[in-house]
Amino acid sequence: MAGEAVSTKHPGRKEGRCVLCPRECGADREKRTGFCHAGAALMAARASLHFWEEPCISGKKGSGAVFFSGCSLQCVYCQNRQIALGEAGVQISQERLYEIFLELKEKGAENINLVTGGHFLPQIVPVLRKSKENGFPLPIVWNCSGYEKVEALKCLEGLVDIYLPDFKYMDPETAKRYSAAPDYPSVAVKALSEMVRQCPSLSFREDGMLQKGVLVRHLLLPGQVRNAKRVLSFLHETYGDRIYISILGQYTPMPGIGGRYPELARRVTKREYEWTVDHALKLGIRNAYIQDREVAKESFIPSFDGTGI
Repeated sequence: MAGEAVSTKHPGRKEGRCVLCPRECGADREKRTGFCHAGAALMAARASLHFWEEPCISGKKGSGAVFFSGCSLQCVYCQNRQIALGEAGVQISQERLYEIFLELKEKGAENINLVTGGHFLPQIVPVLRKSKENGFPLPIVWNCSGYEKVEALKCLEGLVDIYLPDFKYMDPETAKRYSAAPDYPSVAVKALSEMVRQCPSLSFREDGMLQKGVLVRHLLLPGQVRNAKRVLSFLHETYGDRIYISILGQYTPMPGIGGRYPELARRVTKREYEWTVDHALKLGIRNAYIQDREVAKESFIPSFDGTGI
């Protein structure tokens, strides 16, 4: 069945043009793709149990991850670049997306983890409403880059149980160089505030699985310890123990990135990661995940081959 088009009644459209994300590229996605490399139809590249999220998300049974095609941020170092560029994905209907939720539940998923779905918000929201109305029992995770409009996030109020955003940059110049988004810091600050407003406290099941709340990720980039420290300081000073923080050291240089960005053609050093974690400890951050650097392997990138779609 063909995927439904973006609704002209949705706040993400203005006079037929897409303004869903902070880019507000104005593409008529019925006719061409936007900055996000997505057209009007709902596209997904993989739906499966995912075991490589934080322990309170994946657990022992796995997170029910649905990877959507396209992305409004387009970071130069993206490990999911194949789907970010819209080069992989299958067109699906809203009915099929709901079926995928049910199938993942039957496979034992701990939650439904919607990965980079903001540019398909008008199609996803009705499916989430249907899920809630039908008493779907699993928590809904909104897994995103942090580059989201507050107006868009408000459409998810009462439908999302767990927000899992990145907070990539506090430095506009770094955001400009690597994501062509110098406004990322200001946008992410407002977006995170809205996420915490909707999910103001952390709620865990007895076995440690997160059921409600906000878990913020920061991926340490090579040579970017200062930026990481600024991000962690902001998160802790603003939200304290109301959120969880995940400090990621898994950066893996993708093939060819050294040509234009030579500083990104290496992994993060042990010393860089230790400096970042030490800063978190000095700040008094208690609700945090840190990583074994051995996870920085390309093998942790899933195959976007249409599995489960």
